[in-house]
Amino acid sequence: MSTQGRDSPISRRLLPQLQAFGGLQTPAARAHRDQPTLGRIGPLEVRLAQTAAEVRKAQKLRYRVFYQEGGAVADPGRLFARRDVDAFDAICDHLLVLDHDATDLAAKRGPAVVGTYRLLRQPLAEDYGGFYSADEFDIAPLIAKHPRLRFLELGRSCVLAPYRNRRTMELLWYGIWKYLHQYQLDVMFGCASLEGTDPERLKLPLSFMHHYSRAPENWRAQALPERYVEMNRMSKEAIDPKAALRALPPLIKGYLRLGCYIGDGAVIDRQFGTTDVLIILPVAALTARYVQHFSQQDREAA
Repeated sequence: MSTQGRDSPISRRLLPQLQAFGGLQTPAARAHRDQPTLGRIGPLEVRLAQTAAEVRKAQKLRYRVFYQEGGAVADPGRLFARRDVDAFDAICDHLLVLDHDATDLAAKRGPAVVGTYRLLRQPLAEDYGGFYSADEFDIAPLIAKHPRLRFLELGRSCVLAPYRNRRTMELLWYGIWKYLHQYQLDVMFGCASLEGTDPERLKLPLSFMHHYSRAPENWRAQALPERYVEMNRMSKEAIDPKAALRALPPLIKGYLRLGCYIGDGAVIDRQFGTTDVLIILPVAALTARYVQHFSQQDREAA
């Protein structure tokens, strides 16, 4: 679920930490400095970042994928640093996939970070000014409908091009699965992006998600009124589901396979050159075969 920078109450509140970013201590770095690996396949390991240096590696990966490979437009600060940095980095946990057979060329030490996800738990969001996705979607009513559930926002997902395969994505999702259980979290959500800012050119995938995966009323969150873009651009009868699936990014297809819901309305993100939709994924709604798959991995690890 990809996201981008913005000025917000959290940005202003964490400005002193950002100005001294080299000493940043994320929640994971503070609480899990000696945490063991969450999972491993051959030379690939998934775990939380434990140091500021590891967070910087994740930011460099994000910059490479979003700005150098993708269509995002870097502001002077990001361009100079060659890192994708915002205030939320200071309070999020950063899930990493590391390749122990590849050395980080920039740092010239330690394994290379080849995949990352940014994780923001509800208590931290409430303490520091809100969720990142609230800049595009009205999240508050969704959370208010489920006061007994604990929410986790996913964002800044990216994987280095040679590692964009099933093995890397399974490691990332297994890491998220372990994280959900560690903190007893109930609902995942966040923004996911389609390339392009012309809704008419994206009418097939947008309409497909609207008709086939729109969240039921009790799980629905709407794009902010001033940013709302209609997703219902084709009738259900006019949609070729196979063609629509081919037009969707792999990440969104992965969420749909897991059993996610899609929020009401899309949002144009001109800085990143994307059209964003809201993903809502209650843990209880995870498709049974994925629950069995992750549980089997747990048993094998034990």
